[in-house]
Amino acid sequence: MEERMRFVIRLKDGESMASLCREFEISRKTGYKILQRYEQCGVEGLSDRTRRPFRYANQLPDQIEAAIVAARREKPSWGARKIRERLLRRLPHAVQVPACSTIHAVLDRHGLVSRPRLRRGTRAQGTALSQGLHPNALESNKEDSAFRAFERLFQERGLPQAIRSDNGVPFASPNGLFNLSKLSVWWLRLGISIERIRPGHPQQNGRHERMHLTLKEETTRPAAANILQQQAKFDAFLEEFNQERPHEALAMKSPADVYTASRRTYLGIPEPHYPFHDKTVVVTCCGRLCLFRKKINLSTSLAGQAVGIKEVDQGIWLVSFMDYDLGYIDLEEKTLQPLENPFGPKVLPMS
Repeated sequence: MEERMRFVIRLKDGESMASLCREFEISRKTGYKILQRYEQCGVEGLSDRTRRPFRYANQLPDQIEAAIVAARREKPSWGARKIRERLLRRLPHAVQVPACSTIHAVLDRHGLVSRPRLRRGTRAQGTALSQGLHPNALESNKEDSAFRAFERLFQERGLPQAIRSDNGVPFASPNGLFNLSKLSVWWLRLGISIERIRPGHPQQNGRHERMHLTLKEETTRPAAANILQQQAKFDAFLEEFNQERPHEALAMKSPADVYTASRRTYLGIPEPHYPFHDKTVVVTCCGRLCLFRKKINLSTSLAGQAVGIKEVDQGIWLVSFMDYDLGYIDLEEKTLQPLENPFGPKVLPMS
């Protein structure tokens, strides 16, 4: 500013513009600009001015920014992609919705983006467990309750083509033939295929496992004060998750937008037929086959089920259940030689 002041003073004393510009090593255009600012604003016009532009061509309207902040505060667990999809659904088509990066920048500017905390190397010290005085109020994974839940689901939604599960109870039995449980046998009777993931590989059922994380974050952190309030949180989550929440795996659509009910209605358990077998035998309540006064252990999970048997060699019988061959019975040894597990874990694409 001092250099500009001396420039203007000498210019006012009568020195020529060209000689002063050569001495101060500036162009004549800059010299006339300094003189013009002095004549318009006085001494204050000689100070440095901000280089910030007077207007931004792509500046986000205040109304859109307010809508982004309001959506985040209403749905704290939603990120920029889901908020953008919500704006696309609710705003008129004439309004240009900003990109995900812009929405994320707005959230960050308002302090609505949480950053992961760095974990320290110290380990937490546990406390001794207290003596249990009352039974657990949560329902167990017993097959009876699972039967009722699936039957209610099948009556309401129809029968699926297949069910994917892990290898735990009640979907599988560690002691049954091919790890079949009574629940999975019931599925086979209904014509439902069994898909099992590999033990210790929950990523093969990643969509379902990821849903558990969202469920916990939305409904249990923090948990409700009582069971009725907790159920109300579950009901609200169910409505939002299926009807409103955009899902990236569904091209930002909600499950209700793409869901179609099964055409296979639940009409009870059909009786199995084995037209290509020699005999139909019912497995005893203790899981045995009684053939020609001989008892062969099969599986208690198949108790009460009708299986088909077919003699393939002298004293060798093929045992089948529904559309699956289970193994060969040796009447002389009274043993069952299982075939390759048709329900074994395998790498399956996400259905």
